[in-house]
Amino acid sequence: MEKDNVIEHVQPGEFKDQLTEVLRQGAQALVLQAVEAEFAEFLASHSAEKLQDGRKRVVRHGHLPARKVVTGIGAIPVKVPRSRDRKVFAAEEETIRFVSQLLPPYVRLSKSIETALPYLYLKGLSSGDFYQVIPVLLGKDVVGFSADTVLRLRSQWKEEVNQWNKRHLESKNYVYVWADGIYFQAKMEHDKQCLCFIS
Repeated sequence: MEKDNVIEHVQPGEFKDQLTEVLRQGAQALVLQAVEAEFAEFLASHSAEKLQDGRKRVVRHGHLPARKVVTGIGAIPVKVPRSRDRKVFAAEEETIRFVSQLLPPYVRLSKSIETALPYLYLKGLSSGDFYQVIPVLLGKDVVGFSADTVLRLRSQWKEEVNQWNKRHLESKNYVYVWADGIYFQAKMEHDKQCLCFIS
């Protein structure tokens, strides 16, 4: 294989795209910067809380184990900072703990992927085809899209639809506007004129 190739063929159905890899690395750096900024803001919000000996109550304590989050340009490995609350607690007290809003615990898919999966299913991609198509779209590091996974997701989507259909609307008021139009056959100036009806 030539090293100068932009796209390097690795295995049948698999390619190493240098541009996508650069984008993925850039995305990873941006995500890490955003999470670090979120963590710095969290520490700043608790900086006034001190222990009896004057030390800060909430401090940085390394990172949580790395995990991969599937995004539109593939799986991105991320490490979320971990905090430590030094205070000794009574039973009824709660520990101050950092929880990222950008990367909440256990999140494995970005919102764009969560939206794309049901769209692909509705467009006719069978549950058994996902494990072949997803690595081509998102990279070979994306795993876990077996037929069983998609069937579980389908059950979840159906449950969400059922919950949406059962939601209570008693406390809400909705205004409906109906609009229709008729285009005149005769052209006036350059464009057809439309007569609109609104009720």
